[in-house]
Amino acid sequence: MPRTYGLILAGGRGTRFWPRSRRRTAKQVLRLFGDRSLIQQTVARLAPVIPPERIFVLTNDHLRDEIVRQLPEVPRRQILAEPAPRNTAPAIGLAAHILQSIDKDALMGVFPSDHVIAKPREYARLVKAAFRAAAEGNIVVLGIQPRWPETGYGYIQFPKGVKPGGRTALAVHRFREKPESPVARRYVAAGNFYWNAGMFFWRTSVLLDALRAYKPRVASLLATLPKFGARAFPGKLAEVFPLCENISIDYAVLEPASLAGRPPVVGIPAGDIGWNDVGSWNAVYELEARDAQGNTLRANALIAASSGNYVDADKKLVALLGVNDLIVVDTPDALLIADRSRAQEVGELVKRIELAGHEHLL
Repeated sequence: MPRTYGLILAGGRGTRFWPRSRRRTAKQVLRLFGDRSLIQQTVARLAPVIPPERIFVLTNDHLRDEIVRQLPEVPRRQILAEPAPRNTAPAIGLAAHILQSIDKDALMGVFPSDHVIAKPREYARLVKAAFRAAAEGNIVVLGIQPRWPETGYGYIQFPKGVKPGGRTALAVHRFREKPESPVARRYVAAGNFYWNAGMFFWRTSVLLDALRAYKPRVASLLATLPKFGARAFPGKLAEVFPLCENISIDYAVLEPASLAGRPPVVGIPAGDIGWNDVGSWNAVYELEARDAQGNTLRANALIAASSGNYVDADKKLVALLGVNDLIVVDTPDALLIADRSRAQEVGELVKRIELAGHEHLL
């Protein structure tokens, strides 16, 4: 598929993985599973469809050098730091502008940098099917069959009777925002609501036309950029990108396009590809091997009368006695001890650390 390109979004801070995840060592560059970081795994599983020389990465100033180091196969100039955080719509619009200046017929896929997909071969087949649907002028999304009534994800509403595992793109009726628990249970029971995995496919021309229709100011600002590689490009990018609206691609393009039917929005209801967005330390616990008492130990640990714990420590013995369902993460300058059921709240602790002025811990 010679006209396929990939954009990997890697600008997040991963605050729910503090104290391992910091501004310069955020979640996407951590080796949480095996000997490769999450972003390295992302590039590797895309390789059967998109070779590294057609991969672009958008990140921030804090992480760019580390990502360049970790991805020597991706051309250095294609790993860009955004001048300011402006959410996914301006970021994706920027990448579309760059690709359009390189290849007017480019097909573009957008991928998170920090997810786990345990079945890469099946995933590659889905990505190829999504690109084929995008080549027909559609906006294409991948839906993940829900395994529980999750309230932390948005949902894609497919036609009734949809079956997972097909590779035919189906019309998307609506995008639904993160629901309350009773609504999420109804979605799962209905069978035609799938998790929005944050992976999108389109012709760059289709995406730029949609931006002009639904977010004309963002489109106008990006249109002032010179061709990628021009001497004036970095300076102009630093000037106009911070002026863009801070808005997600879901709100900016996907939702209005699905309501208006222009351009057509379709989706592929994925079967089991082993997808996990690894949203917290508890997700790491769930994905890792556990001992007979349900403990996951990435440390020299002594465990007695304790179960369901996740322990990550580098250079010291960790002894647990009579405790259950804890997260213990030790770094040279910080120690986290949390109830596993409250793992999602670690990001709130980071906000408090920031408000307290402890910059060295961020």
